[in-house]
Amino acid sequence: MNPTQHDLTRTTLAVLFIGILIAASFWIVRPFLSALIWATMVVVATWPVMIKVQARLGGKRSLAVVVMSLSLLLVLLIPMSAAIVTLVDNSDRIVGWSKWLAETEVPPPPAWVAGVPLIGDKLQQFWQQFVAQGLQDFAVKLAPYAKDITHWFVAEVGSFGMLFFQFLLTVVIAAILYAGGESTAAWIKQFGMRLAGDKGVNAVVLAGQAIRGVALGVVVTAVVQSVLGGIGLAIAGLPMVAVLTALMFMLCIAQLGPVLVLAPAVAWLYWSGDTGWGTFLLVWTLVVGSLDNVLRPYLIKKGADLPLLLIFAGVIGGLVSFGLVGIFVGPVVLAVTYTLIDAWVRRDEAVA
Repeated sequence: MNPTQHDLTRTTLAVLFIGILIAASFWIVRPFLSALIWATMVVVATWPVMIKVQARLGGKRSLAVVVMSLSLLLVLLIPMSAAIVTLVDNSDRIVGWSKWLAETEVPPPPAWVAGVPLIGDKLQQFWQQFVAQGLQDFAVKLAPYAKDITHWFVAEVGSFGMLFFQFLLTVVIAAILYAGGESTAAWIKQFGMRLAGDKGVNAVVLAGQAIRGVALGVVVTAVVQSVLGGIGLAIAGLPMVAVLTALMFMLCIAQLGPVLVLAPAVAWLYWSGDTGWGTFLLVWTLVVGSLDNVLRPYLIKKGADLPLLLIFAGVIGGLVSFGLVGIFVGPVVLAVTYTLIDAWVRRDEAVA
């Protein structure tokens, strides 16, 4: 009895001590967790690209790391930080849009509206009713929400200095992971082996595929749609193109799409009498707004076969639970969980 009691006490104390060490370690690295998560996602998603760059540079890893780090600054992090900073700097202006809406007079419908097939009469009647009521009621309802949303966003993002530091730290950590990617991957696979044998190794591989699919499908699609939407706004002569493009990028990341920005812009052009540019932007909106139906599934399937509802729930839930970094962490966590469960279910079906 005494040896058994002694072993139980020693095991309990050992587990407790290890748990305290793990908790203390997480507490110490907590300021770097966001940057580490971002860097890990970026490196996992772009690792095949890094390998190709290294092959073109004569197999020199150091040069490949430099090229990939500079590419992250130019292609991903700088545009993302510029989008966030643009929204933060113009937060008061965004709140003031509700006041501008209250003072804006909606022009009467042009003559061609009545000639629209099937819906012309109803569209003209709705337009005239909207002119009579004005935008005041809508602006009054919108003002509190616009103020709360912008204040929340500013609180989540913080100052530009801290944001720049986080992005710079992300690039530094990504460079370190690029330099020793093979050894890091081998250690993680060994950790999975210690936990669950070959199943643990497969889980690590599936997790990497899920991360790559989410990163490619969500981020790349958001960049393409927001850039094309911004180009359309600039060609049509809309004001505050930088602010609207940044807003489109954040909406695309949140899986809401660019139409929430482009559609009001189209309506504003028609109300201003620029029917030609309004028609152009309407066609452009239909193209850009439907682009994600083709591009996003293709990119996601290059990493892992994930349902769109899973990505949407991960983005929204991650944003609410973890803040800005949750936009990326949420879908990755759900994608990894879904991928592992799906692999486990399919394995059992294959055995049966």
